[in-house]
Amino acid sequence: MMTNRSSAGSIDEYISEFPSETQRVLQQLRGLISATAPTATETISYAIPTFDLNGRHLVHFAGYERHVGFYPTGIGIRAFKTELAPYKSAKGSVQFPLDQPLPTELIRRMVEFRLESNLCEHPK
Repeated sequence: MMTNRSSAGSIDEYISEFPSETQRVLQQLRGLISATAPTATETISYAIPTFDLNGRHLVHFAGYERHVGFYPTGIGIRAFKTELAPYKSAKGSVQFPLDQPLPTELIRRMVEFRLESNLCEHPK
């Protein structure tokens, strides 16, 4: 259980701070984001794992005692509001409980949506 803000300098270091089951889910989420957005860069921002693209944050994720948080920004949450109804969510975040399977297809589509919106914000 992480109760204090992480001082990790890398995503590997951040994930290592959690119990093994949480680490497994965080690695699954990281792999899914990485596979969906292979050109995004991994970093730590706001003390949590972040994927950046074109100089902007694409998505963030984080571990907690009973859930993992996924942060696809406000536009990402609004675009999938109906599908996110079963989960606790806020303006720019959603919580996926650790005792339920990660909704990988939904997360993949949310990352794809963020890729498209990032390209619209920063056309090549």
